[in-house]
Amino acid sequence: MTDRAGTPAEPDPAAAGGAAAPGGDEEPGAPGKPPRKRHWLRWTALGVSVVVLAAAGVGWWFYRKLDGNITTDTTAADELAKYEKERPPAGTTTARNILLIGSDTRAGEGNRKYGKDKGTQRSDTTILLHLSAGNASATAVSLPRDLMVTIPSCRKPDGTRTREQFAQFNWAFEFGGTACTIRTVEKLTGIRIDHHMVIDFRGFKKMVDAVDGVEVCLKEPVNDSDAHLKLPAGRQTLHGEQALGFVRARKSIGNGSDTERMDRQQQFLGALVNKVQSDGVLLNPTKLYPVLDAATKAITTDPGLDSLRDLYDLARAMRSVPTEKVQFLTVPRRSYTYDANRDELVQPAASQLFRQLREDKPVVVAPSTEDDGRKAGGDGKPDGAEADAPSASPAPTFTGRSAAEAVCS
Repeated sequence: MTDRAGTPAEPDPAAAGGAAAPGGDEEPGAPGKPPRKRHWLRWTALGVSVVVLAAAGVGWWFYRKLDGNITTDTTAADELAKYEKERPPAGTTTARNILLIGSDTRAGEGNRKYGKDKGTQRSDTTILLHLSAGNASATAVSLPRDLMVTIPSCRKPDGTRTREQFAQFNWAFEFGGTACTIRTVEKLTGIRIDHHMVIDFRGFKKMVDAVDGVEVCLKEPVNDSDAHLKLPAGRQTLHGEQALGFVRARKSIGNGSDTERMDRQQQFLGALVNKVQSDGVLLNPTKLYPVLDAATKAITTDPGLDSLRDLYDLARAMRSVPTEKVQFLTVPRRSYTYDANRDELVQPAASQLFRQLREDKPVVVAPSTEDDGRKAGGDGKPDGAEADAPSASPAPTFTGRSAAEAVCS
């Protein structure tokens, strides 16, 4: 039999009872044996596919869970939109200004132990975080809660409106929540707030626990019943409840001033940033997930930061900033002329700081040489003593610290 004229046909091995040709369903020379190698390769490929799909499924589940933890504040965005014409213009660079608000609300699980829930809240801590273009630096400016400022007319939770008034800064949060606080800060600084985050007592504690505590150093022992804090002197690691007491305590540590309390908060946040970066938390999924879980549960953000992708991008930007360029300072201020228990800005030092941030220009911080930081100006001198003279440096120096400073220095 031939395939074509003059060409003998190939024999049919199967028909002849011979072994299957190489590449067939059976191995050469092993009639009747199962194709083990081929089956092994097929099962391996199937196993790998299952693992990849399972990993992708778990990853997607984690992503959805973390993304769903975040609370979005649309009310503030809607209120701010009504006042768009009076707000500072958006910056021309990729720099970002984020307002971080620590709420002293007693509502919610874990917050009632700090006082009665009267249905109101004030901003216990407010920090303006400026992340420069190109992530070259991050500057966190504390705004004293007792700073006397002009608070604009704001919409209250019941729909009524307050009148514009000159009052202490943290009343803005009580009057009209986040939107009122943002408008007050923008009016005070001329800096447009791009995003905001609000965190309460319980959220702060969970964040600290997620990184397994933060190290601090105390010169003297502390026993403060109001802050639920009792600590020995010396170097130690603080966890949730202790950490919260440490940043809230006022009367029992140092001179009892809010100025010193803000300095302590800055020290603690610097140590927190340093630990997150030095421990490789952002690069280790096992360490990163608990931090992300705590962070996403703890915060309320604007719609521009309410997704895990947005927060990850922000965390990645912060990770790229060298710790010596992560700076903390308090806006230049002194005791208010008419009430020693309130603060007022030191001019022109405060305006100089706001201008540097507004124009995304460098700011340098250095330790204070004053015994009472409440009197310090932008250059660490009383009432901004050298701020009146034209500065030859493009980067003015303000009293503050960097995250790279040793915790017990």
